[in-house]
Amino acid sequence: MSSDLVHTPGGGDGFSLTPLQIVEELDRHIIGQSKAKRSVAVALRNHYRRRQLPEALQMDVTPKNIMMIGPTGVGKTEIARRLARMARAPFVKVEATKFTEVGYVGRDVDSIVRDLVQASYVMVENEMKLQVVDSAAAGAKERLLDALLPGGSEEGRARMRALLDSGQLEDREIELEVADDRPAMGMIPGMEEMGVNLQDMFSGVMPKRRRRRKLKVSEARRVLANEEADKLIDHDAIGREAVYRAENSGIVFIDEIDKIASDDNSGADVSGEGVQRDLLPIVEGTQVNTRYGQVRTDHVLFIAAGAFSSVRPSDLIPELQGRFPIRVELEELTSADFQRILTQPQHSLTRQYTELLKVDGTELEFADDGIEAIAGYAETVNREVEDIGARRLHTILETVLEDVSFGYGLGKVTVNREFVEKKLQGIVEDDDLSRYIL
Repeated sequence: MSSDLVHTPGGGDGFSLTPLQIVEELDRHIIGQSKAKRSVAVALRNHYRRRQLPEALQMDVTPKNIMMIGPTGVGKTEIARRLARMARAPFVKVEATKFTEVGYVGRDVDSIVRDLVQASYVMVENEMKLQVVDSAAAGAKERLLDALLPGGSEEGRARMRALLDSGQLEDREIELEVADDRPAMGMIPGMEEMGVNLQDMFSGVMPKRRRRRKLKVSEARRVLANEEADKLIDHDAIGREAVYRAENSGIVFIDEIDKIASDDNSGADVSGEGVQRDLLPIVEGTQVNTRYGQVRTDHVLFIAAGAFSSVRPSDLIPELQGRFPIRVELEELTSADFQRILTQPQHSLTRQYTELLKVDGTELEFADDGIEAIAGYAETVNREVEDIGARRLHTILETVLEDVSFGYGLGKVTVNREFVEKKLQGIVEDDDLSRYIL
């Protein structure tokens, strides 16, 4: 079994990046929005800075939560997701509209913390399994040999091992007894939001269920290696580390926070205000019961986002406003931004389509004037129909490449301005078609 995990002061390589390095990394995937990138870079770096302070002072330094304001599709969610991935931090994305006030049917806000610590647990568990991967693979191989040659001699086992190592048995089907991961019993009615599962409650006194399955050797090796790794790791230590990481480096992204706000003119939205009041202690810092123990939220970084097209941040209750001291307004995307989005990110949309169609023998090439045309149409439709930001590029590209995607082995296809206009000109000029197709 692995011993308790040791906490390094910085915790994770991503946290030791400077704000400039964080922005440079975000620039590889997200176009524009430099103000938002700078704000989240400083917030992430402050997680690192706090943990370099004396322990007594650490407790009093709280995260500077961020509120990102801007229309859909401009990069709010992607900035938060990339930030968490970069820092290798536990991350959850929730939508404010999914929660209901305490006492009503629906998700309660405490489930945010339970989801965060669960994400943290999976992250730590995967790291620990990587540390024992060789031992787990060796144990899985011995169990495979037992199934392939039950009760065989040492000589026969050696021959079978050689065949197994050479890959000649990958498609052979064997029968194994493995853990039954199918749910034995459902959640207790009314206790789903408490994270209480009957199987978890009785796992300490009831042995884990097992069942016999027929599997190919290639699949059986993966299943057995996972079982062996599970035996070699210390789940109690993982639970403690998961709680520590959730508390000290967790990031929660609350989307559509504007949907639970209401201005004075539209009348009070009682349910929305109730959710705001329920969110307040989570964001301020409270303690939540989870299956891995008590989790405090004092040092979790919260990033809220919303379009705020019909309401303003000041329409949130004052207490909640005060918990998001950093406000960043994201800019609407222009035709120039769309051109960069189509070509500059590491896994840009044009590259994705090029690689996808290459599988079927179609060599797709995007000419510069074709990129300009696609970006121009995206800007036009966003302005005249509804601004959905970069998501409009997906719709337009699907329309432009519809016939090419349907084809097979088309050879070289060049997407230039003429190609794009032929597919889109009539649609964009017709308001009804534009609304329904693009």
